[in-house]
Amino acid sequence: MIAFVKGLFVHKTPAQVWVDVNGVGYELHISLNTFSQIQHLEKGQLYTYFHVKEDSQTLFGFFDVQEKELFVQLISVSGVGATTARMMLSSLKPDEIVRAIVQGNAPQLESIKGIGKKSAERIILELRDKLSKASPHTNISALINNTLDQDALNALVALGIGRSAAESAIQKVLKSEPGISQLEDLIKKALKSI
Repeated sequence: MIAFVKGLFVHKTPAQVWVDVNGVGYELHISLNTFSQIQHLEKGQLYTYFHVKEDSQTLFGFFDVQEKELFVQLISVSGVGATTARMMLSSLKPDEIVRAIVQGNAPQLESIKGIGKKSAERIILELRDKLSKASPHTNISALINNTLDQDALNALVALGIGRSAAESAIQKVLKSEPGISQLEDLIKKALKSI
């Protein structure tokens, strides 16, 4: 699977970008959010999602991991396709979409072209719990270059442990064993202390 592409942006429109990666050109479909981040850049890295359907194969590009993960969450909802998810990410910023879903703000989602009342309610119903497990003050995903305790916290939250319980368990382990350096060890010991 293609996780990201890094190269020269040889052609950009608000809907797609061509990325030259060592002489191979990749056409990526992007949101307006991503376009606004790369419009003045000559080169860079985009995270990708390869979408395969019976009649097409499309590579989607995202400026950051948070936007990509939200896209994947959105297309997991019944009735929300890749085109609709991209339209949502073009209409609202990823954190605005997450906030609308977590707060159950169906009218804000309905303001997006292609999202009706039933679709908005279905998105909220299917994603509210998944997205509310992430802290409202951080990205949905574990960010690149996290510290050991942040990675452990993200892993525990992804396993369904409450954020405050996970934080206190991690702090407890780090106080009793300040020299711990392996992520797996920290996660296992934190799970035992919960």
